[in-house]
Amino acid sequence: MKRMAITLGLIVVAICVQAQVSSLNEALTLAKKDSKLILLKFSGSDWCAPCIQLQKVIIDDPTFTSFANQKLVLLLADFPRQKKNQLPKKQQEQNDRLAEVYNPEGEFPYMILLDTDGKVLHKWSGFDKKKSVEDYVTEISRYTK
Repeated sequence: MKRMAITLGLIVVAICVQAQVSSLNEALTLAKKDSKLILLKFSGSDWCAPCIQLQKVIIDDPTFTSFANQKLVLLLADFPRQKKNQLPKKQQEQNDRLAEVYNPEGEFPYMILLDTDGKVLHKWSGFDKKKSVEDYVTEISRYTK
């Protein structure tokens, strides 16, 4: 029984990891293939307290994770500051290009819902503690099929 639980846990982790991509081209391709929307999240994962809260309270919540696996391709544009968390140069350049196009004001956290052509459907600026996981799911569901 314990072995089955561990195996199931690994499968769930593998599914969650596969749901997040690291480039816009990859996200667009996967979104078109699977008829999903793209949730682009700008984050400062090691310095931005609201970014960390958004991740823990909303993105990592099992309800949101389940919804995202069915309806979304997650694209993270992270901008860590600590040297130990620095991204590879290529990834940082990709994130910089995403910021130039989708987040020129440099807001953190900042999430954008995109269609399969990269068109902006909805934006969230900051982390509103009053919003629940269900609120985010409801807002995103307005755009899903």
